[in-house]
Amino acid sequence: MTTYRNGEISHWMRDSIPPDLPGHSSAGDAANTPARDARSPAPLPTEDQDLVIVGGGLTGLWAAYYASLEHPDRAITVLEADEIGYGASGRNGGWLSTLIPGNRAVYAKSVDAVGGHGIEAVRAFQQAMFTAIDETLTVLDTEGINAHQTQGGNLKIAQTPAGMERIRTTYRSDLTYGYSTDDVRLLGAAEARARVNVENAVGGILYARTTALDPALLTRGLAEAVAARGVRICEGTRVSHIGAGSVVTDRGPVRGATILSCLEAYSGTVTGDAPGLGARQVIPVNSSIIVTERLPEKTWARIGWRGRECLSDAAHTFVYAQRTADGRIAIGGRGSPYAYNSGTPGSGAVDKRTVAQLRGKLDALFPGFDMPIAHAWRGVIGVTRDWCAGIHFDPDTRIGVARGYAGHGVTATQLAARTLLDRAEGRTTPRTTLPWNDHDSGLWEPEPLRWLGVHAMYRLFEVADGWEQSRRAERTSLIARFGSRLAGLHE
Repeated sequence: MTTYRNGEISHWMRDSIPPDLPGHSSAGDAANTPARDARSPAPLPTEDQDLVIVGGGLTGLWAAYYASLEHPDRAITVLEADEIGYGASGRNGGWLSTLIPGNRAVYAKSVDAVGGHGIEAVRAFQQAMFTAIDETLTVLDTEGINAHQTQGGNLKIAQTPAGMERIRTTYRSDLTYGYSTDDVRLLGAAEARARVNVENAVGGILYARTTALDPALLTRGLAEAVAARGVRICEGTRVSHIGAGSVVTDRGPVRGATILSCLEAYSGTVTGDAPGLGARQVIPVNSSIIVTERLPEKTWARIGWRGRECLSDAAHTFVYAQRTADGRIAIGGRGSPYAYNSGTPGSGAVDKRTVAQLRGKLDALFPGFDMPIAHAWRGVIGVTRDWCAGIHFDPDTRIGVARGYAGHGVTATQLAARTLLDRAEGRTTPRTTLPWNDHDSGLWEPEPLRWLGVHAMYRLFEVADGWEQSRRAERTSLIARFGSRLAGLHE
């Protein structure tokens, strides 16, 4: 049996070069990425900071980037428990996606409930996501960051009639909630398979703006850019409490006039004095990925995939994939979705059952090919009780929080960071009026109820997929409809 790397954060993090940040004793190289604790962490600041950012992922780095651009004279520190990109920012599927981080119907209803215009607010949110993609690509160009970005779109494939029915329903909702016919279009079976030759494809949908990239190169490139502007990045610095004017870390306190919590799925690891913080505000949900060895050109000649589209399917237990710049397939899905009491994945080792499930999904998409697995890993996405992200800022304590991207964070982090900074500056902008501002998602149930609920939901979706595939069903399973409503995913 062929062996593969398991864990080690991710394939992306292993193969990209760690930034040579100020205060480190070594930088490493692509062939032998050093562990974080092999590098000397930067000293903590002893003077008061203008801005302290907790979390060295994309939200925190984007916040540091735009804050340092606007106020180059301000003292800014980023605190990271492990190493830059250790969390979801260095482990995700590499999709700069158009998808809003949350349920559009929930946002619309919550805005309507306070006297606004719900659908129009969500349409504005969608336009802001499009802008965030454009601005991310502009920054990559401006800063000379090569993250292997390719704007090939997101091709979502249906392999059953029921899946195609769901795609058509989603398409109608997309047009209602802010997409144009230039942004999204339906594809027939032949047109979909001409792009990516997926077995038994009956049709699909293409979101034109979605961009594939290497998330570790993006994250580490941003870290280098902000460090070059004088931002202090303190890796190996675990925060336990966020209070007004001060952060408690395992290396000592750090004082700051404004403090932003950018911990996403790890938000429950800190206590704090601000809305949006707390162990039951957000839970970490596992998402696992396998990546193949480099595939030969004869394989790509049969599969196609020349545009490096981000690929997904219409199954309830959906997968997400990309063709990497060096000719591999990276494919991910939920697997074992949730660890009891909000456990986090450590270095990211994946159980054999989940690897087998992803291997099976890959074979179902492209049967008959030899595609050896090179690496498997997992990370966690932050999920709120209603699956909607929230941006919070308390002007009294001057603590801000962003969390709950639910798997759509590569784009949303850029928008969230700029929104937090607008609110910290006291500005009213189109970003500060978007419906995720101060959105109340409620609290997750205590254990063991939330463990039972999350696992029951995913089991229902697995059963529904099996039923639809075995019967070539024309309509979505009632089981899946029940599970979707139970989870709060139904639009």
